[in-house]
Amino acid sequence: MSQKNYLKAIELFDTANSEDPNFETDAGGKQWPKELLYSHRMGEMQERYLPDADDAVKLAVRAQHIQRWKSPRSDYPMDRIGYLKWRTDLYKFHAETAGKLLSEAGYDEAFIERVKQAVGKKSIKSNPDTQMLEDVVDLVFIEHYMLDFATRHPEYSEEKWLDIIRKTWHKMSEQGQQYALSGKIALPEPLIPLIQKAVAG
Repeated sequence: MSQKNYLKAIELFDTANSEDPNFETDAGGKQWPKELLYSHRMGEMQERYLPDADDAVKLAVRAQHIQRWKSPRSDYPMDRIGYLKWRTDLYKFHAETAGKLLSEAGYDEAFIERVKQAVGKKSIKSNPDTQMLEDVVDLVFIEHYMLDFATRHPEYSEEKWLDIIRKTWHKMSEQGQQYALSGKIALPEPLIPLIQKAVAG
């Protein structure tokens, strides 16, 4: 596929995420549709972490949260089973949405299926595309969202936070873990002692 297909796909993804009715302000004070900002942060992290990634990985990264607001958590029971069902359905929704837009951009079925497998979080430890996507997800969470998440949950104990960090850590590849501690991403300063404690050993 050509650069023209890739640019068309990015345009379609950005247009889809621009419809988000929720807004977020970036570090520079610019207001964005929430999922458009997330998609751009994902793409920026991928360029830092995996600059040689091919187009399928790049597009999977940008489609990670595509139109997430259309499947709100509140539509499901607010318990563990409801959460797991929401998350499973969400992966499928993102994969199908990305697939439709990639078809519109002119990609063939084999390419689309490869992206959908990654976005749908299939075979995370055995599919390199899915693992690369998960690494970028976790790096973006650490750099941009972990501190805000902590601020919104002051009731969490230190042990709860150590568990959250360890679960995030274990989803990453060894390459992703090394990158997270390399000084190449901005760790949330108030949480650095907890991060260091969680990943020690």
